[in-house]
Amino acid sequence: MPRRDLTASPLPAEIAVLPEQYLRPGPSLGQIYAILWAYRAAILIIMLAVMCAAMAVVAFLPRSYTAATTVMVSYDVNDPLNGEEFPTGLLGSYIATQIELMQSPEVLLPVVDKLELTKDEDLTAGYREDRGTLREWVAAQVAKNLAVFQGPADSHLIHISYTGHDAAQAAQVANAIADVYLEQDFARSTSPARERAERYSEQLAQLEAKVKEAQDAVTAFHQRNALIEGGETADVDIAQLANLEEQLVQAQNARHAAEARATVDQTVGDEVLASPLIQTLKTQLANQQSELAELETNLLPQHPHIIELKTQIASTREALDAEMARYRNNASSALSSTRQVEGKLQAAVDEQRARVLNIGKLRDEGAKYQLALASAQDVYKRALEGYDRIMFASNSSYTSVDVVSRARPPVKATKPKVLLYLALGAVAAFGLGLMAPLGWGLSHRRVRCRDDMERDHDVEVLAEFGPISIPRPAG
Repeated sequence: MPRRDLTASPLPAEIAVLPEQYLRPGPSLGQIYAILWAYRAAILIIMLAVMCAAMAVVAFLPRSYTAATTVMVSYDVNDPLNGEEFPTGLLGSYIATQIELMQSPEVLLPVVDKLELTKDEDLTAGYREDRGTLREWVAAQVAKNLAVFQGPADSHLIHISYTGHDAAQAAQVANAIADVYLEQDFARSTSPARERAERYSEQLAQLEAKVKEAQDAVTAFHQRNALIEGGETADVDIAQLANLEEQLVQAQNARHAAEARATVDQTVGDEVLASPLIQTLKTQLANQQSELAELETNLLPQHPHIIELKTQIASTREALDAEMARYRNNASSALSSTRQVEGKLQAAVDEQRARVLNIGKLRDEGAKYQLALASAQDVYKRALEGYDRIMFASNSSYTSVDVVSRARPPVKATKPKVLLYLALGAVAAFGLGLMAPLGWGLSHRRVRCRDDMERDHDVEVLAEFGPISIPRPAG
């Protein structure tokens, strides 16, 4: 059928209507289906080939195993001297600090040495001397395969996950990181207490030496000054001084009395008036003088009675004077004796007062030594009271980190993910199996359906037949 020229003569609008397939460029669904059906065997072969290639790649990919260790970190403070509580404002950054510390070279380098990872060929591959030491290189490789993260909801749990090509090695590395971190945390927790305990022991020995030195100073002071410890000797000296002062007062009173007796007229003194002998002699003298006066009125002065009486009067007066002189001498002797006694007592009082003052001065000086000794003993006693607590804290096995679960060699590999890779391989096989034949069929066009005739060649198809089988000639 000849092609119509639509541009030669314009048709009316209701007549110039093109079929829908001519308004959509490109192959139709029928054409695509025809191409795919024509290459159905190739599509199946491509899909199988891609799936087999994907399965081979998955089979030969290196396996990676992931092992995880879980530790629990608390916020306690183990300081025997400054046992303060952990500041609440630092709780948020504490776990982050511990996570960063677990991934730091301070932890990874001891792990490398402990497990001898420098002998592992996978970890040492690609090392050059210009990249630092081999230990640092291996530690960096371990850090790349290490994942440390906190549990959900601000948990105290920290998960240590390590991925390696060997299941046993992955578990060993994860456990070794936890062990090294645990040891370092224990050292950080107990080292301050042990260092304090050592310094405390040294200071305790110094305090003990100071107490002994102060005690020796007190003993030497007492021996040097012949002092007896205690206050009994001082009390005796003070009592003796009071007794001497009392005796001195009595001696002074006696001296005053003796001076009074020595200065008054002895004839009218109490002792003279109280003396029977003196009173007898005075009475006898008075009688004799009275008798002499009576005789002188009747007799001449040369009368023997008068002369005898005068002689008797002289004797009596002489005896009275002698007795009065004896009393005067007695008063003078008493005055002299009381003065001597007073002088001796005054000297004794002065000497005892000087002794008491000197002893008081020495005791004041000794009190300084006693105060120094008491102060040293008090400090030493308080140091001894805290020594047990310090030693207990330094010898304790306290740690703020506990291992909740240890890593075990994983049974299944975490990489590659077989199902995921096979699913991707299936998708690739399906896509490549469809797109490759379709692209080839579109680039090498053949007539396979009625749309090929009508759309590509603008030939209307009146009838469409199925496959026609041609009989083969006999023979």
